[in-house]
Amino acid sequence: MTIGLEVLVILLLILLNGLFSLSELALVSVRRARLAVLERKGVQGAAAARVLSDDPQRFLPTVQVGITLVSVLTGVFGGARIASHLQAWLMTIPALTEWAETIALTAVVIVTTYLTLVLGELVPKQLALRAPELMAIRVAGPIAILSRLGAPAVWLLGVSSGFVLRLFGLHRGSRQSVTEEELKALLIEGAQTGVLEMEERDMIERVLRLADKPVRAIMTPRTELAWIDRTHPAKAIAAALKAAPHSRFVVCDRSIDNVVGVVQAKDLLDRILSGGELSVSASLKQPMIVPDAISALDALERLKSDSLGLALVMDEYGSFEGVVTAADVLQAIVGDGSGAEHQEGVPGPEGDGTMTLDGMTPVDELKARLSLPDLPAEGSYHTLAGLLLALLRRVPRVGDRIVFGGWRFEVLEMDGRRVDKVLAGREPAAEAEAAQ
Repeated sequence: MTIGLEVLVILLLILLNGLFSLSELALVSVRRARLAVLERKGVQGAAAARVLSDDPQRFLPTVQVGITLVSVLTGVFGGARIASHLQAWLMTIPALTEWAETIALTAVVIVTTYLTLVLGELVPKQLALRAPELMAIRVAGPIAILSRLGAPAVWLLGVSSGFVLRLFGLHRGSRQSVTEEELKALLIEGAQTGVLEMEERDMIERVLRLADKPVRAIMTPRTELAWIDRTHPAKAIAAALKAAPHSRFVVCDRSIDNVVGVVQAKDLLDRILSGGELSVSASLKQPMIVPDAISALDALERLKSDSLGLALVMDEYGSFEGVVTAADVLQAIVGDGSGAEHQEGVPGPEGDGTMTLDGMTPVDELKARLSLPDLPAEGSYHTLAGLLLALLRRVPRVGDRIVFGGWRFEVLEMDGRRVDKVLAGREPAAEAEAAQ
């Protein structure tokens, strides 16, 4: 065999090593969801790639056997044959005769190592990382064939590696599923690359947080309800119906603590159009009652089967806390459409980086927007107003200021004893750290 042919064989072996390296990384890092989409579209090789990706123990031994054999053959050709040719040529130079063998072997090792690293490792792995799905579907067929041809060796290696792992107390586990944190990281990456709009990312993140929210975090609290006192005269009830933009009203007996049912404006209108009088008692309906500890998703499932589409929220002592509807769940997903200040915050009038927040801003939205750390007594409240109560340990007053998580919060407005508007701004020290 001529030296030119031997060099060609070594290059082919290095490229074959690169093919195995590319196959290994592509099939390990490929996204199975993307492969499933390609498989449904009928892309050739997608099905084989998905099968191999689901069972790494099927192709990893094959790839490792291939890489090992290629490395051995490369060493044989490079070290034994080409080095001997180079040594013979160096022997013709009198000054290098004594060191010919060492120089030849060193040169062959350096060149072979360089080509192996570049063509056999770095370039193939970069290709696999940049387009894992494309590379996986292209190499899946050949790797699957090699796996079947080398089935006995693959089985032996799989059993041997499993035995060694058991000696260390490890067992072959199933492939880990995607965690919520990984999914959120993908959403951020998708928004940064333009695959997702920021509004789409925010909505998906709200859906993920919805399962962790109790129903009292999304309900309309009793203090904000438009309710009807059934003891009031018809004229006062009609005025209340006209003033509130709602189709369903909670009916109470003198006090909001005494809820007697729910009435629909449509039922009252039907009664009047039929020649009857405005009578709340005659149109009264009994709504569903849910405990305040159930999740928002659980409340949504219950509301689906309720004709009123409304439920009263009660605490463990039987006290009325508020009302939840399917619209409340939708609002928790898409945000408050009544104004930007409730969800995102209105920039300060001086353009100094501060923002005005509604006291009813959900704490999960607040944490995500301001990157706040763990909150004190988290879970016992669900709004910015509740956070300020927990931090101040008293009812806030206009002008109160407190620093938490690198942010300065100042109470701007109060609605009775409820925090209405809050000014939030970065602390100078926190701004400096963020800039660094």
